[in-house]
Amino acid sequence: MTAPQTLLDKLWSSHEVLRRADGTSLLWVDRHLVHEGSHHAFAKLASRGASLSAPELTFAVVDHYAPTRARGAGMDAQIRRMILTLRDNAAAHDLHLFDLNDPRQGIVHVIGPEQGLTLPGLLINCGDSHTSTHGAFGALAFGIGATEVAHVLATQTIWQKKPAAMRIHVDGALGPGISAKDIALNWIARLGTGGAAGHAVEYAGSAVEALTMEGRMTLCNLSIEGGARMGMIAADATTFDDLKDRPFAPQGAAWDQALAVWADLTSDKDAPFDKEVRLDASEIAPTVTWGTSPEHALPVTAALPDPASLPAGKADAARAALDYMDLTAGRPIAGTAVDQVFIGSCTNGRIEDLRAAAAVLAGRKARVPGTVSPGSALVKARAEQEGLDRIFTDAGLEWVAAGCSMCVGMNGDIVAPGKRCASSTNRNFRGRQGPGARTHLMSPAMVAAAAVTGTITDVRPLLEGRAV
Repeated sequence: MTAPQTLLDKLWSSHEVLRRADGTSLLWVDRHLVHEGSHHAFAKLASRGASLSAPELTFAVVDHYAPTRARGAGMDAQIRRMILTLRDNAAAHDLHLFDLNDPRQGIVHVIGPEQGLTLPGLLINCGDSHTSTHGAFGALAFGIGATEVAHVLATQTIWQKKPAAMRIHVDGALGPGISAKDIALNWIARLGTGGAAGHAVEYAGSAVEALTMEGRMTLCNLSIEGGARMGMIAADATTFDDLKDRPFAPQGAAWDQALAVWADLTSDKDAPFDKEVRLDASEIAPTVTWGTSPEHALPVTAALPDPASLPAGKADAARAALDYMDLTAGRPIAGTAVDQVFIGSCTNGRIEDLRAAAAVLAGRKARVPGTVSPGSALVKARAEQEGLDRIFTDAGLEWVAAGCSMCVGMNGDIVAPGKRCASSTNRNFRGRQGPGARTHLMSPAMVAAAAVTGTITDVRPLLEGRAV
């Protein structure tokens, strides 16, 4: 009899080539995703005269520097250089490239699942911290640094210390207007940005099982903001239905064989976890960040915290955050005026996210300017088929092309210094959306509510009587 195993155990052992005396494992990599920022790794290979070990397993994507407006002659010279460098590296190593004008172009963590490159049981690496997104499909997925990217390119393997296993149960039913973004910000606020440090988080429970694949990806995407090395959700019928007939997914008899293997990729009933957390979905309200860390989050109905009431280790950071954000302790977060809004990113730029925002915006006008950037060209096309783009533009928001856009501010899309942005992105660090930018993270529906009121506001009254 073998001991019960967690999903992490099963995925790890199936990819472990060998283990060093210090416990570090050499793991086989099934999918390696690279983007414009991977040029350092390609330069390392070139300096050694090395070639790629398995170029057919590496896929290149234009996303971080992808301009969402001028993509022709008016493109910024630095952005053009970054894109051309990726293009040259992809050509030199015969990589499959999702180029800027490819009808499948988009954010790497959106198009991987969209194309069926993301599959249950795979180990997926990318030089981007939000690679944890792909764990929503029952995959072992985590971000790596430039040196590790070079190692994967050269060997198709990576050295990694196995994290501890953590499970977050979310049971019950989410209320109207509550999304996976709210679940994630809720647990990060409760446990802190170090609450899952050193762990791989597996999400379970009836509320998680009820999520769509878009919602599951949002949840896994934000795992690292709570300190986790990765996030994952066991594959089930929802996963399989989403993957069937994707371009790179198995077809025909291979599909049936894959399903038989994927069905076993669940944690065994009595598998031991190093840490377990339980949340009641019915207690989760629309959640918004107030400071400069994802753990600086609270229900939209709550008041801003008094730093004096916080533990000594967090009080100074809270004071600094309130000062940077120009907010006053004890005041309600609702009613805080915003200067602009942004909907998009690998966290919340999928079709479900755009539909949620459009449900709030339909027939209404935005009081502040804003930008909507779909997660991929295919999401953009789908949204336009459904008329969502017209809802956004009729409301007064700008509808732009796919890319990381205002999430990272590398592509010309930034928030001006001192301006406050209601954003569906993943990080509210100082300067993340531009030097001096003040970012409030929230769900796409909450961003839409901020757009139509000009303030941080509870989306739920705005959804009454509307199909969502």
